[in-house]
Amino acid sequence: MGKTFAIANQKGGVGKTTTAINLAAALSAGGHRCLLIDTDPQANATSGVGFNPRNVKTSIYECITNETLDPMAAVVSTRLENLYLLPSHIDLVGAEIEMINLPKRELKMRAVVDKLRDKFDFIFIDCSPSLGLITVNALTAADAVIIPVQCEYFALEGLGKLLNTISIVRQRLNPRLQIEGILLTMYDKRLRLSQQVVEEVKKHFSEFVFSTVIPRNSKLAEAPSFGVSVIQHDINSIGAIAYMRLAEEILGKREATLEVPDEEEVA
Repeated sequence: MGKTFAIANQKGGVGKTTTAINLAAALSAGGHRCLLIDTDPQANATSGVGFNPRNVKTSIYECITNETLDPMAAVVSTRLENLYLLPSHIDLVGAEIEMINLPKRELKMRAVVDKLRDKFDFIFIDCSPSLGLITVNALTAADAVIIPVQCEYFALEGLGKLLNTISIVRQRLNPRLQIEGILLTMYDKRLRLSQQVVEEVKKHFSEFVFSTVIPRNSKLAEAPSFGVSVIQHDINSIGAIAYMRLAEEILGKREATLEVPDEEEVA
């Protein structure tokens, strides 16, 4: 059964979509079957893997508003082997209003994800920059959350509110939800500010911070304009290498979690 990650932070421009695309791509390149679910009405993850959102016929919007629809009917293959997409569409803007009076409105996306879990090794939900109903749905559907934090001024602004939302979701809707890690992004080793942000985040959230830090990199910025991940755009770039290291780190955590102790250790 596949593990589901929500990539969330209500701040915009912190690298959520970049992380969702490139982490999924790095794991796919390693032979893992991955699904990217785009839940942002801007549909940047959709265009970032080569699809024009205007041409999308069936999206996550139809899946969460029509319980009878098989979500696999909306899943499309990307240019990278093992990487699949459940696209977004501008119609998702109205979904929160449509869902507001529905029973169990926070569980709509979980119902979609539960139908897909057995078909993929990893599922990544790219969240919009908000803490609205769609993001709450993503957190309720996920096993764990990855929180990108940019190495810039005001990096920690709003992080407490997100952690509080995660705590509420865990208590009321999804007790299995864990924080997989805080991912430091847009790191520039030339800037003292970047170093200070890394130190500050590690000081406050040391046990949650990934060892991997994502650098500022022109190839990471260029890749979406070609509709591919940075792995496909330039596998030797520092951005690609960083996301491959992050994939290894996540796989290492998973193996540690699944590791069965020796009989001697149990005794």
